[in-house]
Amino acid sequence: MEIWTGFLLGGVGSLHCAGMCGPLAMALPTAGASRSGYVLGRLAYNAGRLLTYGLLGVLFGLAGQAAFMAGLQRWVSLALGVAILAGWLVSRRVALNTPVVRFVAVLKAGMGQLLGRRGWLSLGLLGALNGLLPCGLVYVACAGAASTGAAGAGAAYMLAFGLGTVPVMLALSLAGQSLQRALRLRLPRIIPVCLVGLSLLLILRGLSLGIPFLSPDLGATASASCHIVR
Repeated sequence: MEIWTGFLLGGVGSLHCAGMCGPLAMALPTAGASRSGYVLGRLAYNAGRLLTYGLLGVLFGLAGQAAFMAGLQRWVSLALGVAILAGWLVSRRVALNTPVVRFVAVLKAGMGQLLGRRGWLSLGLLGALNGLLPCGLVYVACAGAASTGAAGAGAAYMLAFGLGTVPVMLALSLAGQSLQRALRLRLPRIIPVCLVGLSLLLILRGLSLGIPFLSPDLGATASASCHIVR
């Protein structure tokens, strides 16, 4: 999966992030008395999110690398694309199970404590925990990271995704509720576009049609890699 698709996914999907995490972004404490301290605190929060996304990218990239070494990359790509579409279709009918609810409760408790503290470190930790909250858009980005087939590329993909969300999230934390209300109106149209778009890219990639960048011949790539290893 090309890295630029991660940035595009983050940029378009940041409207979803604004709706879901907007209240938290506007409730961030101030890291300093000056205007520069206020802005730097918001940057620290976003840096924490990027750190978490990067670590997730490493994990999912390693999983994709294992699949690549086993010669299953194209099938993993196809399965991820179909799973994203299927997950979106059933997500509105299936409630979160108890372990997920408990995990979210623990995260929110930790985030609540950090909201009462001032300082760049606290804001960075708050952003890092925010990156772990269940989010369909992040799951889609993780699928893209897995399809890269490497830990470094997976991390780069997730970092590109995170960077794509920064402009809107930063603007939201600085501009306030008027921007959040304007973005919420576009959420119903944005989320399906992101999900379907990346799903189709994963499926096309898995079909291995020999189209450069869009659907490369993964079988030939895997064979070449095996010859190099030998």
